[in-house]
Amino acid sequence: MASSDKSYYVTTPIYYVNDAPHIGSAYTTTAGDVLTRWHRQRGESVWYLTGTDEHGEKLLRTAQANGVSPQEWTDKLVREAWLPVLETIDAANDDFIRTTQKRHTERVQEFWQRLHDAGEVYKGEYEGLYCVACEEHKLPGDLKDGTGEYEGQKVCAVHGRPVETIAEENYFFKLSQYTDKLLAYYEEHPDFVQPASARNEVVSFVRQGLQDLSISRTSFDWGIPIPWDEKHVLYVWIDALLNYATAVGYGADEEKFARTWPADVHLVGKDILRFHAVIWPAMLMAAGLPLPHKVFGHGWLLVGGEKMSKTKLTGIAPSQITDHFGSDAYRYYFMRAIPFGQDGSFSWEDLSARYTSELANDYGNLASRVAAMVGKYFAAAQQGEPGRSEGVLPASTDHGPAEQTIADALAAATATADERIGEVLDFQGGINAIFDFIKLVNGYLTEQEPWKVAKDESPAGQARLASILYTAAESLRAVAVLLNAVMPKSSAALWDSLGAEASLGALADQKVQDAGRWGQLPAGSVITKGDALFPRLEERAEA
Repeated sequence: MASSDKSYYVTTPIYYVNDAPHIGSAYTTTAGDVLTRWHRQRGESVWYLTGTDEHGEKLLRTAQANGVSPQEWTDKLVREAWLPVLETIDAANDDFIRTTQKRHTERVQEFWQRLHDAGEVYKGEYEGLYCVACEEHKLPGDLKDGTGEYEGQKVCAVHGRPVETIAEENYFFKLSQYTDKLLAYYEEHPDFVQPASARNEVVSFVRQGLQDLSISRTSFDWGIPIPWDEKHVLYVWIDALLNYATAVGYGADEEKFARTWPADVHLVGKDILRFHAVIWPAMLMAAGLPLPHKVFGHGWLLVGGEKMSKTKLTGIAPSQITDHFGSDAYRYYFMRAIPFGQDGSFSWEDLSARYTSELANDYGNLASRVAAMVGKYFAAAQQGEPGRSEGVLPASTDHGPAEQTIADALAAATATADERIGEVLDFQGGINAIFDFIKLVNGYLTEQEPWKVAKDESPAGQARLASILYTAAESLRAVAVLLNAVMPKSSAALWDSLGAEASLGALADQKVQDAGRWGQLPAGSVITKGDALFPRLEERAEA
């Protein structure tokens, strides 16, 4: 857990701005957002960074093809695509860095000047294979046999396109000198690369021995000039990786850098794992800077069995989902349906089924019927707006074994969710614990049959009814807190429905680790039945 004077710092990769955002890139941003919202809900200081990678040959070629300068092209894409998608998926990032910003470019030059002066960089000749789409030097083992129009050629295993052979004078970083240092670090810090499958891949790769890394290009000029030799621009990855440090004040704001660095978690897709778990830590070692605590390489989102890709027409824009299902359901689905760290398949049918079964029926219906029963059996003396029934939450004076079972289950679910989401990054496991609790509360109401108990007008019958409905409402109070990081909009609506802010304060101020303490929602709270948290899909379509 983060200390009180160190921000819990989480980053996404900076996304290559040349492509429009799709659910593959937004998947990482959503995971980071859930993680950082959870830590904020713990009461911790948090810093969440995302941004865009805006240099490189691919972007230059695309800008030229569109008849504009690279800067104009990147400005347009960031403004029209990359910033809006954060709102689409309801991300609450603290900063958005662009690699064309001065706060980044100037610090990058200073960083590499220091490494050059320290003897970590030398001039040489590079000849080899390069994938412009990946912006990555390739080894023969990274290629596969082409098919279709590329039959008979070797192509990039990621993009399925032929690579280019380049030969140019470059500067090199002495990466080979860090083979043993990196292996020792992995041994001493077994959690540095996660999950275990990713760690094993990285260790195996480094054990084969590292080659020195070309860090400059001379065949084009869309990049950060090398300060000691401006005929060269920095290789795009060598520039981009430094965003994690430059965004939090490296070389410019010592106080902020000390408060934030090192990063607690770098979230990356498994296809860029080696850059983050091999090259980046070697760069930091060379500069004498602390290494991030964890690099987590998650799996790919697959559509029709293929990795999400605009070039293969499998890219789906987040808005195509949120326009129909809403941002909460979007966030819930990707965190709940796919084990973080493994590949997962997206399908519209699965999303629709989960929305109806888990969100509308299990969760949303529970919230609606509890509010409706409190409004019916313990109606407020004065009703509010037309169409919104109000009830006064009764006190629980008949708390028995059935109620204690719910209270105990809530404490256990809270502990599990906090550990799974907050520490292990097992979003699916944490959400499962919360929804297992929701199902338990639904089962409790089915067994207790408050609609039948309500017919017993004796003091004992009314006390029993009051305890049943209090138990359900208090359970929902905790669920609103536990799901706030995952589904902030519906959690806020539920908090409002329970009248909780008047007595407990803002939802954002409720500590997630304290959510399982029973009995926090006070009797007398005004419970309001409003709109459904998750309307039926046909209702959403009509709206």
